[in-house]
Amino acid sequence: MNLPKIHSISKKICVALLGGFLLIFLLFHASANLLVLRHDDGAWYSAFCHFMGTNYIVKVFEVVLFGFIALHICFTAWLWLTNRMARPVRYHVAGKSKTHPGSKLMMWTGILIFVCLLVHFTDFYFVKLGWVKGEYMAKVEKLQQIEALQTLQLSSQFDMTPEEFVDELESRATELSAMEGDSAETARYIAQLRDGLDVYNILQRAYDEGNVTEDGVWIRHLTYDERQLLRDVAPEADPEPDFYFMVREKFSHLHMVLLYLLFFAIVWIHMRHAFPSAFQTLGLSNYKYYNVIDLLGKLYAWVVCLMFAAVVILVFLGL
Repeated sequence: MNLPKIHSISKKICVALLGGFLLIFLLFHASANLLVLRHDDGAWYSAFCHFMGTNYIVKVFEVVLFGFIALHICFTAWLWLTNRMARPVRYHVAGKSKTHPGSKLMMWTGILIFVCLLVHFTDFYFVKLGWVKGEYMAKVEKLQQIEALQTLQLSSQFDMTPEEFVDELESRATELSAMEGDSAETARYIAQLRDGLDVYNILQRAYDEGNVTEDGVWIRHLTYDERQLLRDVAPEADPEPDFYFMVREKFSHLHMVLLYLLFFAIVWIHMRHAFPSAFQTLGLSNYKYYNVIDLLGKLYAWVVCLMFAAVVILVFLGL
């Protein structure tokens, strides 16, 4: 296999810079997850997820983030592979090394993290993309602004239900069409009212079942089919994943809690050695400061992973 010729130290610097960026992002991600623990029916966390999912700057950052993850993986695999190719014949007798065992596991913990990330994306991010079905939420205000829904509110003035109101209008439209000829415009209007009736039923069910948040901003527990319907009828009220509920639901199961805690343990091992290694690769570490940097690496890994783990454990405990 012929790989492009790039000096080993250049690849190491790329890995260190990309890894440093990802270390910072993990702290941000862990901090944001703590919003799940607020007892506000998910108001803050849902608002945060809405901002992250709709802000154009964040969307650009999202592409950059995934690009950096891909590059980090590619450069790491490339560096590992070129090192293996440089010595195709292994030593017959394994020599002792002062390298910490965790450092030797960096490649393998990285592979495990990648596998775990695929599970994590399936649980959450792929729902956002519509590749996996989940639970959804929509803003009440956006739905109430649908013109057809506002027309249906007139039904109360005639002592009719919205269904009876639409049936009556359709019946009269049919009579007029029979006398005056077919009216495509009238048919489209009746179809819009039927769509508005579907939205009305969704809203009514949400209120009846108590699926409206305490602040009255969101309706929750929309199904995938309801999401598709609302996206067709009211694109401006595009439903989004209810990540707050999904987190609470996901971590109410012991096997998922144990799986994610194992994931965080692997992340800790990887971060524990990535932090000082990045400083060393970038020439920011020497024998005077190594112990301090190594200690900071341990603390950083513990803080980030404990923040992640705290959310999982406390949600499982119902807190």
